[in-house]
Amino acid sequence: MAFEGGEKGEQVKGGSPKSKQFMTLQKAVDMGEYDPEYLATFPEWFTLSRHVQFQFIKQGLDNRRRQLWLQWAEINNTPNFHLKPHLAIALTNVEKQIKKLDSDWEKFFVKYS
Repeated sequence: MAFEGGEKGEQVKGGSPKSKQFMTLQKAVDMGEYDPEYLATFPEWFTLSRHVQFQFIKQGLDNRRRQLWLQWAEINNTPNFHLKPHLAIALTNVEKQIKKLDSDWEKFFVKYS
């Protein structure tokens, strides 16, 4: 199926998009990125005060925490969970990520406070 789009009613049929979509600092944080080393790959990171950088980090941590707990709930609420031992491994992996997230939160709080 072709979609109307672009200039002069040209049709776009799959394949690569006409314009590239770039990741922005805000999009990355919204998706749960919080590591300052990764966030520093965005040029605007260096224009922000230390306080604002920490607010972005905290927002990324909160978003990532929400995502991990959602994953945990989805796995835990799988029908017949007790009959699927591989899901117990996935649940344990999510729990490890949550513990790492808590540790990272403490580390960044000390570093940026």
